[in-house]
Amino acid sequence: MLHAGIALVHAAIAAAAGTCELARSQVRQGDVIRLTCDAQASSARLLDREFPLFIQADGKALGMLPVAAGTPPGPRTIAVRTGEGRLLETLSFQVVDARFPEQNVTLSKSTLELAPAPGETERLRAFRQLVTPERFWTEPFIVPVPGCMTSPFGVKRMHNGKPTGNYHGGVDQRSPAGRPIRAPAAGIVRLAGMFTVPGNFVGIDHGQGLTSSYAHMSEVAVSEGARVEQGDVLGYVGSTGRSSAPHLHWGLAAHGVNINPLQWVPLKPCAAAKPAAKPKPRPSPPGR
Repeated sequence: MLHAGIALVHAAIAAAAGTCELARSQVRQGDVIRLTCDAQASSARLLDREFPLFIQADGKALGMLPVAAGTPPGPRTIAVRTGEGRLLETLSFQVVDARFPEQNVTLSKSTLELAPAPGETERLRAFRQLVTPERFWTEPFIVPVPGCMTSPFGVKRMHNGKPTGNYHGGVDQRSPAGRPIRAPAAGIVRLAGMFTVPGNFVGIDHGQGLTSSYAHMSEVAVSEGARVEQGDVLGYVGSTGRSSAPHLHWGLAAHGVNINPLQWVPLKPCAAAKPAAKPKPRPSPPGR
């Protein structure tokens, strides 16, 4: 009995010491949680979903856990387990309201009525849900094109003044047609070609559940299966698919959930157009 009691004390001390840590205790809607644990950790359960952890070069296990834009604010917990299913630790954090605004986009009738061709939705979904064990990416990321942001992540989209019920799953950057679009980090091209709604499209698998996508290109410059390094040209800015003007729509996803690219790269919103100056009144002609 004495030995059993000592074992329980050691187990309690080990649990108190903790095997995992979160990068932050508060996370905005649309952000990703970085969970770092000892190597014995294999998975983490968050919001009724199990996410794998991957051993990194430093011997630690890392998990990139997405908090979807629609997750209600409030306290949440993460349960970390070993490969055998043993509970290692439970951690708590707070989901903070990101206060996403609304945004209206004006589209022509023909553009608005574009719909995915058979099989396109399934191919795009399968790409976004890729989880490959090798990590290709390193930090910091770079922005794919220079330029300001015309539409941020998470805005509640309206088309021609009517709510769509959807939120913006990436960011839009202002850019002239033909400008090269560059890979923000290394990875493998998994999709490259024309799709009805996103137009000319490239999807990159960065490894360990992280993917990025680039839409509305005028031209694609890579092939599926190609390895790309940070800064390699993926294609060129255009206005193909459901688009009203040349720009780049690009996004990041972790385990198939859209996450805010502003967690990874600095981007500034474009300045609002200044109202036209009122004409100055002409002086009255001198009296006669």
